[in-house]
Amino acid sequence: MPSHAHSHDHGHDPFDKPCCCGHENCRTSADAPGAGEDIPEAARKDTFRIEAMDCPMEEAMIRKALGAMPGVAGMRFNLLARELTVHHDLPDTIGIVAAIAALGMEAVPVTAEGPPRLAAGPTGPWVTPVQVAALAVAVAAEVTEWLGIFRPWLPLACALAAILACGLPIYRKGLTALKNRELNINALMSIAATGAVLLGQFPEAAMVMVLFAIAEQMESASLARARQAVTALLSLAPEQATMRRENGAFAVVPAREVPVGATVRLQPGERVPLDGKVVAGRSSVDQSPITGESLPVEKEPGDPLFAGAINQEGELVMETTALADDSTLSRITRAVVAAPSKKSGTQRFVDRFAAVYTPAVFAVAVAVAVLPPLFWGGGFVDWIYKGLVILVIACPCALVISTPVSVVSGLAAAAKHGILVKGGLFLERGHALRALGLDKTGTVTTGRPAQTDFENRAGEAAANRAVAASLAARSDHPVSRAVANAAADDGITPRHVEAFTALPGLGVRGTVDGRVFHLGNHRLIEELGLCSPALEARLDALESVGKTTVLLADADGVLALFAAADAVRPHSRDAVAQLHALGVSTVLLSGDNTHTAEAIAREVGIDAAHGDRMPEDKAEAIAALRREHRGKGLVGMVGDGINDAPALAAADIGFAMGAAGTDAAIETADVAIMDDDPRKLAAFIRLSRDTVAVLRQNIALALGLKGLVLALTVAGYGSMLLAVFADMGTSLLVIGNGLRLLRK
Repeated sequence: MPSHAHSHDHGHDPFDKPCCCGHENCRTSADAPGAGEDIPEAARKDTFRIEAMDCPMEEAMIRKALGAMPGVAGMRFNLLARELTVHHDLPDTIGIVAAIAALGMEAVPVTAEGPPRLAAGPTGPWVTPVQVAALAVAVAAEVTEWLGIFRPWLPLACALAAILACGLPIYRKGLTALKNRELNINALMSIAATGAVLLGQFPEAAMVMVLFAIAEQMESASLARARQAVTALLSLAPEQATMRRENGAFAVVPAREVPVGATVRLQPGERVPLDGKVVAGRSSVDQSPITGESLPVEKEPGDPLFAGAINQEGELVMETTALADDSTLSRITRAVVAAPSKKSGTQRFVDRFAAVYTPAVFAVAVAVAVLPPLFWGGGFVDWIYKGLVILVIACPCALVISTPVSVVSGLAAAAKHGILVKGGLFLERGHALRALGLDKTGTVTTGRPAQTDFENRAGEAAANRAVAASLAARSDHPVSRAVANAAADDGITPRHVEAFTALPGLGVRGTVDGRVFHLGNHRLIEELGLCSPALEARLDALESVGKTTVLLADADGVLALFAAADAVRPHSRDAVAQLHALGVSTVLLSGDNTHTAEAIAREVGIDAAHGDRMPEDKAEAIAALRREHRGKGLVGMVGDGINDAPALAAADIGFAMGAAGTDAAIETADVAIMDDDPRKLAAFIRLSRDTVAVLRQNIALALGLKGLVLALTVAGYGSMLLAVFADMGTSLLVIGNGLRLLRK
């Protein structure tokens, strides 16, 4: 019986240390195809919040400025959070901050204290009073121009006033971009508005600048609300806790000051401030913010509590098991906030496309402005105006911002229901899953079997049970616990074990009273050469009805046989049916015997079953599935034990079941199901498919509307106002469309 523990699989951040499970097949998420850029190791990693960085054009400017700086090893950008992480070997960050300041942006260091947040400050109003006044003046410029009142001086004065009121920050940013040989949206709008003024289009220049400023303000407010909508799902743990002082009295203290091992009191209706375990009292607790469970869970002494859960009707006294920053909720928050930096395939495509799109459209604008008058005799003023209109739609902000908003909304929707997805890479991959390998114990079954049979085959029965219980008590495998618990219930006292050794995939060995004993599965007995036809027939009979057998043996032969049955999870059959409805085939991979595996597979409707699988056998089975589905789709693996790590590493996506409160699963799994509900596997696939659909819709919106305006402009029907509405309106549309995923 292998030692049973939660999996420590792949899915690492590219900057983390290599996987500690020690298996050669393990890979980090960065090793996956297209997982992101490979950043060399550096002595330091500092994160900065840059409020002015909301477009890939600003990212390009910063990348160029810092990329040439000695000591900078690499950069990682999160446009949604407006954060930049710099890996460097510099003694301090003064040079980094100064280089960004030279670009007209302020870099504020993000401290490591406290759980991270996506929200980057107050949301601000949708439209400022200055912008409202400037819009009124711009309308006045349009009216006076149309009525011919004091032309051209009054329309020009109104236009210049509106441009000065709203356009100075835009001109400043545009000039900074041009000095750094970059074409961001501010540079493009500055060129377009200036060109319109020089062409005598005063009212239109004013309206373009004012509407652009208002649209920028609305986009900024919309993104801020998007970030707050995401973090509102995760900002659940209270900032204060009622802790017992040394004198025995309870006092309210900041949760961040509560140490591990402290005693905290919870009144009905209070949120749990830190992870811990119940030491006194009984109550039901709503832990849906962490695990996504729909119903409250009854808690009694010894049961775990998670920060952010809500105590229902009874008073509880708990002992803390983690600091505020190390709680399950904090680790979930860190994972979701960091997830946008692990870009999906769509995000990487959009980034590459955007790098080509702007210079290409700029070249088209110049060509439209210059070539027709030179070669076809058109008027310079008309074609230059058309070129300026095309400049307005040359920035890909709407296209680029659409992907992180959609991905983070999908990640937050998943986290709300107890599914922790470690980045857009895996959220997007999920839509292509076509086969899923499932571990049996702890995944399809409860992992808490009870002993059902005991057969003594040699020696004294009580002595054999005592020896078996002594060995089983040293292992945390579920069948071992069943044997040890049954002995304890019958009042059998365990004996002292020496030279205890775990035999992965087989069982355990130890010395009791000077004799060497083995306690293990069918394969162990065969390897010891102690199996017989009669024993083989008895094992087959027990295993054919879904019971798992373990045997106690010494050097002479088998002394006793134990059988245990593991109950199937209540929702396993429904979960498998949902997977099949989504077109995902299922395979059960178990270290238990083939008969047991097949019996469980039949009971829940799994397509195929493979028993007697060692850890490397499970990995090979997943590799075979990947070969079988090459070109058809991806293959996932679901498990909760350390023995599943090689198979989890071999899969395209590794799922860890029952990860709540488990550091290794939350920190390293590609997807962590926080509770034990296997139906959430299908929920993840559905959410992934919805996310991919929204990503495609947003790309079609962003490119389609810009392409339409481009065609209308070349055909003579475009205008700067139409271009501004198309550009900034598209940004608001894709943000709103992405936020729909929060309701999934």
